[in-house]
Amino acid sequence: MALLHRAELRPSKLDLLAAWLPDRPWFAGTAGADVTRVATYRFDDPAGEVGVETLLVRAGEGPVLQVPLTYRGAPLPGADRWLVGTTEHSVLGPRWVYDGCADPVYASTLAAAVLAGAGQAEEYFEVAGGREVRPANMTVTGSHGGVEPPVVTALPEVVDGDPTLIRAGRLELALVRRPGAAEAPAEARLTGAWPGQESPLVLAYAAPR
Repeated sequence: MALLHRAELRPSKLDLLAAWLPDRPWFAGTAGADVTRVATYRFDDPAGEVGVETLLVRAGEGPVLQVPLTYRGAPLPGADRWLVGTTEHSVLGPRWVYDGCADPVYASTLAAAVLAGAGQAEEYFEVAGGREVRPANMTVTGSHGGVEPPVVTALPEVVDGDPTLIRAGRLELALVRRPGAAEAPAEARLTGAWPGQESPLVLAYAAPR
C-alpha cells in the first residue's frame, strides 16, 4: 500500500517534467507547453523508503508519454545523470526525483509486475480512526508466469529510447515511453487502461535477449 500525504510540492511534479521532458530522446509534444496529467499508478517499495509512481502525461497536444519517477529523501549515489530535479515536500521535506528507469527500486518493482503479476499499490491517506483509500485512476495488469522476479540492488544499465531498456544482470525490461497499439515481442508484459483508453495498451515487457 502507498501512503499519501495531503501536501504541497514546490516545484510540482508537472513543473519538473515540463523542464526535463523536452531533452529526452523519446519526447514528443510541444517544448515549453504545459504538461498535463492523464493518469498515474504506483508500485510498492517493500522497504517503504522510496516513492515509486508512474505518470502518464502530455506536453501540449502531444501523445501520451509514460514517465516512471522515484522519490527519495536523499540523493541516489551515481545517478546524477537521471535526476529529474529536487522539490520541497511540505510534509516530508526535500525530495530528490529520479527517472525511475535508473533506480534499482523501480527496476525491482517493475520486474515483479511484468514477470510475476504483482499489482499496483493501493493508495490511501491516513485519517482519524483509519484510512481513506484513493480510488485508482487507471488499471495495470501484469503477467502471471510464475517467474521469481529478481531484486535489483545496483544501478541498472539504461538505454534511453522508446522503448527504454533497463538491464540488470540477466534481467532486461523494456518500458514503452509512448504507449500505442503495438504488440509486445514477449509474453511477459504489463498492460494498462485509463479513462479515454479503455482497451489496454502495452506499458512494459520482458525484452527478448
